[in-house]
Amino acid sequence: MSKPTKMSTGLLVAAMTSLLLIAASSAHARVTKIVITQKTSPLYGGRSFGAAGQYEEIKGTASGEIDPNDRRNALITDIQLAPRNARGSVDYTATFTMVKPVDMSKASGLMTYEVVNRSSHLLPGRYNFGGDPGDGFLYNTGDVLLWSGWEGDMRFGGPGETIQLPVATNADGSPVTGPVLWRFINVPGNVNTQYFYRFVPGSVPGMGRTPLSLDTSMASLISATSESPTGVKAGVTRIASSDWAFADCTSVPFPGTPDPTRICLRNGFDPALLYELVYIARDPVVQGVGMAAMRDIVSFFRSKAQDDVGTPNPVAMQIRYVMGHGISQSGRYIKSFLNLGFNEDESGARVWDAATSEIGGAQGTFNIRFADQRVYEQSALYVPGAEGPLWWADYTDVARGRTSWGLLHRCTETNTCPLVFEAYGGAEYWYGRGTIGLAGTMGTEDLPLPPNVRRYYMPSTTHGGGPGGFSIDQPAVSDLNGMACALARNPNPEAETLRALYVALKAWLVDATAPPPSAYPRLSDGTLVAANSASMGYPAIPNSPAPDGVMNSLLDFDFGPLFRYNDESGVITNLPAPVKQVIPTLAPKVDADGNEIAGTKSLLLQLPLGTYTGWNPVAGGVLKGQECVLAGGYIPFARTRAERLANGDPRLSIEERYTSVSNYYFQASVIAKKLIAQRFLLVEDGVRITNQARQELSASGLLPIVWPLPLP
Repeated sequence: MSKPTKMSTGLLVAAMTSLLLIAASSAHARVTKIVITQKTSPLYGGRSFGAAGQYEEIKGTASGEIDPNDRRNALITDIQLAPRNARGSVDYTATFTMVKPVDMSKASGLMTYEVVNRSSHLLPGRYNFGGDPGDGFLYNTGDVLLWSGWEGDMRFGGPGETIQLPVATNADGSPVTGPVLWRFINVPGNVNTQYFYRFVPGSVPGMGRTPLSLDTSMASLISATSESPTGVKAGVTRIASSDWAFADCTSVPFPGTPDPTRICLRNGFDPALLYELVYIARDPVVQGVGMAAMRDIVSFFRSKAQDDVGTPNPVAMQIRYVMGHGISQSGRYIKSFLNLGFNEDESGARVWDAATSEIGGAQGTFNIRFADQRVYEQSALYVPGAEGPLWWADYTDVARGRTSWGLLHRCTETNTCPLVFEAYGGAEYWYGRGTIGLAGTMGTEDLPLPPNVRRYYMPSTTHGGGPGGFSIDQPAVSDLNGMACALARNPNPEAETLRALYVALKAWLVDATAPPPSAYPRLSDGTLVAANSASMGYPAIPNSPAPDGVMNSLLDFDFGPLFRYNDESGVITNLPAPVKQVIPTLAPKVDADGNEIAGTKSLLLQLPLGTYTGWNPVAGGVLKGQECVLAGGYIPFARTRAERLANGDPRLSIEERYTSVSNYYFQASVIAKKLIAQRFLLVEDGVRITNQARQELSASGLLPIVWPLPLP
């Protein structure tokens, strides 16, 4: 791919601005109007951030339209069923937030666009230690930050970033209908009513998945006593249509008050069972328009001087580079956005020059009829998440009979691919099926990375990483379904690594400074193996679960003939979807302590106080022994040799490993210097972590203090 340079991008913007403005009246896909609704200047009480100075925040809405017949929009599911305006285009309106230096002459020239996660901004709080603005990491850079709404099942004008998207309707005016599925797991006792959606603040109950009829004879509800990871159920009971209702029974006895967003059981829910509901829904949101809107909003702020009515772009002619960034759900969105070719705007220009997919193992349901973006369990049964490619370069998926394809296939054809960082941890392998992107569906070869892609695996981490610190005691943890997990919370952090990678990607883009080499498990060096104790080399730790049977393997679903698998798009007609085959998902090799070997190891993992796992089994109930949703775990070492021997623990104790706080601090300082040299740790973070280790271990009494502490 060709990488834009400072000169070529700047000249392109300057040369094309007037032409684009003249052509705007005839172009179909563009932001037509922005409205500034709020401006806060300066932010944060007037605090100044390094050379960038003070920042300000601008909030507003961006309205636009897209041409449903343009090839760049043709892949949007149901786009031909969306209502048209007088020009034959499809309309949208999204909220946006921009945070920028007050004095743009002090700005870096780079804009980071964060894909919001269920309408929320995550990047500032995650990257600015201490919260937003915290230590000011993002603001010290002088970068412009931008967010906008894309998810159509959030209440427009509610909290966070939202968007108004069209609803698909048949040409004769009748509603578009189709089957949808919802699962109820870990329902509390003494409850007779449940929403059949996962609540997210600001979401609209049932939006885009409203039942066609409240007649329960047209739907199906079953319960089961257990279920395997492949969907094989035991103790299945079909609940009679007369024993449940689309209704609210919280204050009115069964059959309750009719409600298209809830179901009520005559005899109440049993927390020892799981329930599965299938019904016919109507009025799907054309969710893929949100991707096109994102594309056009980024392009507007990057290259346009003003909108159609003359409202000026607040950063006009100031943006030379754009980096896209997505975290978790939004990290998966990055992959789908690129896979569907949305990094090319309708003028043929590149949208993001660089992009980071952070902690996003699979893809997602971002362009599927009746998809519900509020579902947390994107890798759960019958929810599409890994049907499309998880690899970047083209690869022939022989196991599932798919044509050769890759996430960068379309942007490669149009020369609009960005520089890419893929960064994730253990939970994205154990739950999110991420190793399929490393070794394909056959699991027999290391799939090559294109030259514009780097992959960084943060070993032995939970989803998003832990809080760090040097405490041996960690609390219990539950997963996103509220199910208790068998192991304690995993504290192994990712944040410091990710801050360093943000700097490295920016340097690659702006200064052409080569980034650190990719670091992740591979078949060729024996660090990617079958997901069982013997192959992984996992130690036998007393009174602790083993990883056997925990891995969330890839299931080959049959979603019906209208589903486009390589695009992770289309219409699902089979629910519950039959499982055609189980494709084993591989796991990282571990050392004698049970800690993963390959990847960008944190300082804590290199000087461990226990075993840090990317997996954590469900402690009990119908899914006992299966992987907690995106949860890692932790098993502390014994404090002393005597304690270790008494417990029969094969792992060396903390006392045997480090002998004193001073020795631990010395080793931590040496490791921090190496990580800084490798560009996986910033200098300021290295100083902070090593001091934190000294202080917390000194206060904990885990190790004797030997003075004076040696110099690093």
